[in-house]
Amino acid sequence: MVESIVTAVADFFSDKIPDELIVFVISLMPVLEIRGGMIAARLFEMDFLKAFLICYIGNMLPIPFIILFIRKIFDFLRRFSFFRKIIEKLERRTEKNKDKVLRYESWGLLIFVAIPLPGTGGWTGALMAALLDIRIKRSLPLIGLGVLIAGFIMSALTYGLFQIN
Repeated sequence: MVESIVTAVADFFSDKIPDELIVFVISLMPVLEIRGGMIAARLFEMDFLKAFLICYIGNMLPIPFIILFIRKIFDFLRRFSFFRKIIEKLERRTEKNKDKVLRYESWGLLIFVAIPLPGTGGWTGALMAALLDIRIKRSLPLIGLGVLIAGFIMSALTYGLFQIN
């Protein structure tokens, strides 16, 4: 699923903006994040180190803003019935994963972000940190390390860094 979305986004922008910017934008997007960015970078045959840096920065850029402002944004958007339903769904998902994260404290948030599966990642980790009142001073380094680990995993998968002969 992620690969088909990445391909669609990359195809849409391919003649309009540079490949590096496409990879950056994909890495900024919720759900796709570094997973999608690394797939796009590989599709564009981008140099690994350059791709990794672009994807990591793109994935991490929105994280502090999510941690700091998502509650205020949710409070504002709750006024509209369309957004209220989406917010309630996100809050239920956070509540569902709350015990897993809190049981293992810092490790829980780190592992949750580091596993590159749909529904995990920097965006969801930041949302979870904000809704669980985990301070930015504690959550941002954990999320940053989790995104880094997810990036290494995706690099191995997309760039074949660990060749099996």
